Amino acid sequence: MHNFAIQMAYKFVDNYREQGARKKLVEELKKKGIADEQVLQAIGKVPRHYFFDETFWNQAYKDIAFPIGEGQTISQPYTVAYQTELLHINKGDKVLEIGTGCGYQTCILLELGAKVYTIERQEKLYERTKQVLPHIKYKPKFFLGDGSKGIPLHAPYDKIIVTAGAPTVPEILLDQLNIGGILVIPVGDENSQKMVTILKTGEHDYEKHVLDTFRFVPLVGDKAW
Repeated sequence: MHNFAIQMAYKFVDNYREQGARKKLVEELKKKGIADEQVLQAIGKVPRHYFFDETFWNQAYKDIAFPIGEGQTISQPYTVAYQTELLHINKGDKVLEIGTGCGYQTCILLELGAKVYTIERQEKLYERTKQVLPHIKYKPKFFLGDGSKGIPLHAPYDKIIVTAGAPTVPEILLDQLNIGGILVIPVGDENSQKMVTILKTGEHDYEKHVLDTFRFVPLVGDKAW
């Protein structure tokens, strides 16, 4: 058996302890205000510890962000649930995810029945996640590149989610939304951002809502900082 396959077979064990920890996490997210049952079910299904080194499995079901290398983090479960809830995913939605990271958010979107196009700028993260996700039966379409420009080749999208903080909303992303589509993006400075949702109501018409404060790693790219 190939070394990678041996490592993966050892790593991807989901026993009663982890399943119980996920149930507790779901209850915690409910108490914090996450109400969408489908989102909560998805959080309850995706084994978050798969995205951690075994040494840190005891951290996997705490509602905290955690470093994943390359200066990036796996987002806090509350943040993942919050952004996902704002997208109002319908089964079959074509979703663009800016910032694959370790792929946890990607898996939540796939659990909800979305067709996910995900782009990552950091090559090491891209290569790692591209190997790991199919191994655990999640198969988005992976892209390596500058997420601040979106992926025009496959546009338009029903939903776009940005998992890094941006100084403004890149116009190029709005152009890639279907009419009736939703963009969810954290906007602010490098220290904190407000979650922003934008509903595209016409070819050049939008409905914008500014919501709660979060802290994301910065979006990097030609259309970002």
